[in-house]
Amino acid sequence: MVAGLIAGGTPEQLSALGRGKLKSTGEELEAAMDGDLSPRHRLVLSMILNHLRYLQQELARLDRYLIEAMKPYAWAWRLLQTIPGIDEIAAAMILIEIGDDVHRFGSASRLASWAALCPGNNESAGKRKSGKTRHGNPIVRYLLCEAANAARRTKTVFRAKYDSLVIRRGHKKTIIALAHKLIRTIYFVLARRKPYRDSTFDYQAASVAKNAPRWIRALKKYGYWPTASAESTRAAAAS
Repeated sequence: MVAGLIAGGTPEQLSALGRGKLKSTGEELEAAMDGDLSPRHRLVLSMILNHLRYLQQELARLDRYLIEAMKPYAWAWRLLQTIPGIDEIAAAMILIEIGDDVHRFGSASRLASWAALCPGNNESAGKRKSGKTRHGNPIVRYLLCEAANAARRTKTVFRAKYDSLVIRRGHKKTIIALAHKLIRTIYFVLARRKPYRDSTFDYQAASVAKNAPRWIRALKKYGYWPTASAESTRAAAAS
């Protein structure tokens, strides 16, 4: 859209380039872009756009380097990506911070405390005074909160936990709770060296849905799938 502005496109042409939520605001887009751009404006826009493209290229190069650096830790990197909300880049960045040997933390609770995701327990005479998280690694905390925001949109136990907490706790505190659950999940996934399996997801049904067409084709190819003529022959023999 910015490139269209620089090229001198009309508001109607530019609004047609809107994607996502922008598609439903065509008239507002046209109104926002209805005006004259001077050569100076186009020059500045062109410089900004070129700089953004350069930054995107550099970020993509950094991502490729990061993924290449994960080869010695491939087993842990792949396991982390089985957890909802954690993609290949997030998995790599988490591994850079915590390493692949979580046993050195001693327990999931200690890892959560180190990651600044363990709520404080300030309680006196049965009355809780504060639930603020303690000081810890702010980078891991940020990564896990970003992953929690992604996990709450998945059809997993993380979404169910978000929906059950957000009404009474609010969005921010619920994201911290999800991030705490994620860091504990990371600990057990890496400690046991087994992929994450969600209790609310039917893996067997998903496997059947994914592989059934291939299985049926193979059965037909090798003559194990009943045909209409075979069925009629068996019916005639039975009668």
